[in-house]
Amino acid sequence: MIQSGLFQQGDAIEWQQVGDGVQRQVFGYDDKLMMVKVRFSKGACGALHSHAHAQVSYVESGAFEMTMGETVKIISKGDGYYVPPFTVHGCVCLEDGMLIDAFSPARWDFLAADSEQYTL
Repeated sequence: MIQSGLFQQGDAIEWQQVGDGVQRQVFGYDDKLMMVKVRFSKGACGALHSHAHAQVSYVESGAFEMTMGETVKIISKGDGYYVPPFTVHGCVCLEDGMLIDAFSPARWDFLAADSEQYTL
């Protein structure tokens, strides 16, 4: 089984630039699960997209206009959401913020972006 180390120190994990005003850190993972921290600057967009993974997210800080399928909702600190597999979703950051995402199964494409940083 491929997995991360048992502990992750946030200040030791490089931020990956994944869009204009959007950065991510990949935390713990194995074949079935992955946790990712995503930092957004005000006005930054998480482009509409879909993937085969189930996703749950927690708004650690900030506010976002979240689109999920045909539904658009404002979410802010303390809120969360669930994205079923293959559902089109994305967001616009209304004030600087952070999302904590969990994916099942793991997003191996996130590791490929900077494979030297992670032990496989």
